[in-house]
Amino acid sequence: MSVLVGLAVIVPLLAAMVSLGVRRHAFLRDTVVLGSLVGVTVMSAVLLIQVEANGSLVVRVGGWLPQLGIVLVADMFAVLVLSVAMVTITLVEAFSIGQRRSTAGADPTVAAPMLMVLTAGVALSVLTGDLFTLFVAFELMLVASYVLLTHKGQAGQVRSGMTYVVINLFASTLFLFGVAFVYSATGTVNLALLVERIPELQTEVRWGIGLWFLVVFGTKAAMFPLFSWLPDSYPTAPTTITAVFAGLLTKIGVYVMIRFHTLMSMDDLGTVILVIAGFTMIVGVLGALAQDDMKRILSFHIVSQIGYMLMGLGLFSVAGVAGAIIFVVHQIPVKTVLFLVGAMVETDRRSSALSKLGGLVSSRPWLAVAFALPALSLAGLPPFSGFVAKLALIDAGVEAGTVAIVVVGLVGSALTLLSMVKIWAGVFWGPQNAPAFHAPESEEWAPRSATARGWSTMSLATGAAVALTLAIALFAGPLWDMSERAATELLDGEVYVTDVLGSER
Repeated sequence: MSVLVGLAVIVPLLAAMVSLGVRRHAFLRDTVVLGSLVGVTVMSAVLLIQVEANGSLVVRVGGWLPQLGIVLVADMFAVLVLSVAMVTITLVEAFSIGQRRSTAGADPTVAAPMLMVLTAGVALSVLTGDLFTLFVAFELMLVASYVLLTHKGQAGQVRSGMTYVVINLFASTLFLFGVAFVYSATGTVNLALLVERIPELQTEVRWGIGLWFLVVFGTKAAMFPLFSWLPDSYPTAPTTITAVFAGLLTKIGVYVMIRFHTLMSMDDLGTVILVIAGFTMIVGVLGALAQDDMKRILSFHIVSQIGYMLMGLGLFSVAGVAGAIIFVVHQIPVKTVLFLVGAMVETDRRSSALSKLGGLVSSRPWLAVAFALPALSLAGLPPFSGFVAKLALIDAGVEAGTVAIVVVGLVGSALTLLSMVKIWAGVFWGPQNAPAFHAPESEEWAPRSATARGWSTMSLATGAAVALTLAIALFAGPLWDMSERAATELLDGEVYVTDVLGSER
């Protein structure tokens, strides 16, 4: 089974090379990409079953000792996030196949290979057991995401893409300096060894390391006040690309933040993280309420929801961290499907501006349902997955006695519901303000993706993504048990150390 851990990274990289070579042959390219994604999804599901039954899997690349070489670690936290991430990417790729040649779609000759590079970066970020390999994984994601953001060459995309890449390169520079500082202070960048060595450092040094990486990972996660790059860059990208970014990239930032700060016992930063979490929740949702464009509203909500994940981390309890983990698992498909619905709205109406939309509930009733279900989940209403995740965080906050962050979280949820109602009223309710793609006067501009076959493919992929969000709610019990186990392993670093180092301690 250990070989599957390495293949989860290698297969996407090989698929990127092959798909680049056959990029002009649509059927071959799509078969390679979609087949590889399905394969990695199956691998991640098998890993999840294996880890749940038998414990963590550790791969020492090249057979080197952990002190000297690269280590890949598939523990419960890693395989849980990896499984949901791979399913989500696969559904987005299936959606994009139906959206080919749309004005809102990505160029598949570029997007398909770069999506596979991005997938490899995501898998490596989740599975790596050392800081330097994590840096490499982040750079893989950064290079791929920059190309995906700007490959169509539109002025707005290039402008916002430059902001994106400059800020993320700055964060990467800080990351590299942080890795160097950690190595100079401890003599290693292996996470398992750092679990033992960082607590031995002076308090000021530990605080410095914790705050430094909070900034680095917080920039990747778009937490307050380091989020300004996100609302401008995401809405300008092709809609399928935005769906992948919304579901995954910021969540990977939160994932590594949770892993690093829990394993390194940075609980003395809990109050700082909780304050940042509160501001992230409220500033993000207020920014969403101020917008008049569906994609911009949803982009600000990415920021707002990051605050809830930070809340769970800031509590530094099993219940809090488990709540953060299940919130990450819930958010990946929910944010993705909301942007997929936005892509279908944009394909159908040629716009995502609320002032130019309306009336879709009568012409596309199923699309209205596909939006309503994840939107209610995002707001945290029962019986959806968002309710389960937020209830877990609220319970953990009450148990810890952090009343202020609990109140902020509840206010943020109410404002989230208000902003979802704003989208519903502007896009699906009221009079129709723009012609549908099938109207006679729109035949000359209708993209190929708006044909019956393409629309059906997009609809099936979106429906499957909605079903995934409902499945998370349906299987909330087992998912909570796995999240609680993952949280326990993270907070008890001894488990991680034993799994990785074994007899070499």
